[in-house]
Amino acid sequence: MFPPPKQNELFGGVMVQQGVQVPLIVIGAGLAGSEAAWQAAQRGIQVRLYEMKPERFSPAHQVPEFAELVCSNSLRSNQLNNAVGLLKEEMRRLGSLILRVADETAVPAGRALAVDRLGFSKGVTDAVEAHPNIEVVREVVENIPREGNVILATGPLTAPELARDLQRMLGDEYLYFYDAISPIVYADSIDHDVAFRASRYEEGEGDYLNLPLDREQYEGFVDTLLGSETVPLHKFEAQLYFEGCLPVEEIARRGRETLAFGPMKPVGLTDPRTGQRPHAVVQLRQEDKRGVLYNLVGFQTKLRVGEQKRVFRGLPGLADAVFARFGSVHRNTYVNAPKRLSETLEVRARPGLYIAGQMAGVEGYVESAALGFIAGVNASCGVRGETPPKAPEDTAHGALVRYLMTANPKGFQPMNVNYGLFPPISGLPRRTPKREKNKRIAERALVSLESYVREAGSGAE
Repeated sequence: MFPPPKQNELFGGVMVQQGVQVPLIVIGAGLAGSEAAWQAAQRGIQVRLYEMKPERFSPAHQVPEFAELVCSNSLRSNQLNNAVGLLKEEMRRLGSLILRVADETAVPAGRALAVDRLGFSKGVTDAVEAHPNIEVVREVVENIPREGNVILATGPLTAPELARDLQRMLGDEYLYFYDAISPIVYADSIDHDVAFRASRYEEGEGDYLNLPLDREQYEGFVDTLLGSETVPLHKFEAQLYFEGCLPVEEIARRGRETLAFGPMKPVGLTDPRTGQRPHAVVQLRQEDKRGVLYNLVGFQTKLRVGEQKRVFRGLPGLADAVFARFGSVHRNTYVNAPKRLSETLEVRARPGLYIAGQMAGVEGYVESAALGFIAGVNASCGVRGETPPKAPEDTAHGALVRYLMTANPKGFQPMNVNYGLFPPISGLPRRTPKREKNKRIAERALVSLESYVREAGSGAE
């Protein structure tokens, strides 16, 4: 696939010869690839977007639509005191397709932005397929073009043939970790006499269902969880997990109270039946606009399916739980960004090849889409022979790129956006509260973003 173009030969519908614009190939239609293709197309670039679904599905994907959400339907906090909230606001101001559709398909989730999973994917797919500058090709790509402008956005579950080709190009081994996804249950199978609705620290009826556990129930759950059988990993693969998405059983192994201080923490919640704070809670977040499906928040797992039924139905309120999706574990693949990528997200060994999304070394839906935006803008400039704009380092977009460029290559791991990646605010008193520091960083970022918006454009032609 993709034989190298020759002079005066058609490649992707555009003549390849000196001084004539070449097309842009985008491989992968996840969040990053969809965003990248859209941004380039909005800037007048003819794009050919390759997606392997439905010809082939990865172990974690189930539907043929683009931008499928695998781990959760939440895009996390919408508040500016959280760095991912700032990143989303920057994306809105930059004209992000992913954020536009996410806002259109949002479901109740307190201070977070969660979406109707299927509605979101359909919205992204419809927009991309309808764009006059985007040609969609549904087939598996096995080799990376050795010439021309290409965005590789195949995500952490890249097809093995393509991953091997990239590995040959880079000349070194990939880093990898395992990412686990949470089970989803049907709302009408939850015991609503046990569950109460509330969001942490918020008055009135909240957006989450909460299953309270007293100490005895919590201890019994931990015992059951620790004694359960998990899906074994291959002997040749190390058990490396991303800290922000640890399987619930791995968290439990770190100490009996670790869950009660982690995903099952009861702080900010009061059981209306007792008027007291439970020892622990399981929170369930709405997955779809109709409220039919609920996700067990923080309960990513690699337990066997039979064990998931037994263990999770032992929780208060889930005795009759019907599972719409069981948790699972899959391998995520990413490049050593500080060693292999330039600040434009180009592969140093192959100019014109851009890596976007989680494969570039970020973690999270929003971060992946943000890198898709940057890659789409930069590749558009590459097609035109222009110098790409640079996101200021004190913006969320710039902070992510700076991390990829400056992290220690030894032991490099993907990172979520966080305020620790931003340059500090000068002149602030040493003991300034964290919330105030974050507020000032966000305010500064949105001011700095204005220049990037002007240079990168909003994508409106």
